[in-house]
Amino acid sequence: MSQETGSTSNAPSVLFVCSKNGGKSQLAAGLMSQLAGGTVRVYSAGTTPGSSLNPQAVESLAELGIDIGGEHPKPVTDEVLDTVDAVIVLGTEAKLEPRDGTRYEVWKTDEPSERGIEGMERMHLVRDDIRARVQKLYAELTAK
Repeated sequence: MSQETGSTSNAPSVLFVCSKNGGKSQLAAGLMSQLAGGTVRVYSAGTTPGSSLNPQAVESLAELGIDIGGEHPKPVTDEVLDTVDAVIVLGTEAKLEPRDGTRYEVWKTDEPSERGIEGMERMHLVRDDIRARVQKLYAELTAK
């Protein structure tokens, strides 16, 4: 859980999940970490973690000054599920049971490849869709 940020135990916490934890959940975690600046504890994980990060996801965040190069795909654990305030599943591949008392959302993110858009153009569209959702979630998590 190396993407965990902040040290205040009363800070809201969020787990971003996708299937491989190499792309969308890493994008969301990186974007939230930058936006929150330590005011939200951020985790990311995969239901079936892959072996590496998506290089285009890493590059698209680097363009925004966010370095996730030290990250690696991680599995979803009960330990994290038991401690977070919100679980956000990105896309429809990953399946996770909601837990009582924990905010649970599935974000059906933009998938430009369905429109024939590939490469970095695709990744920019995916990143920007997730970025808008992360900004809204951040506002909700930190509302007083």
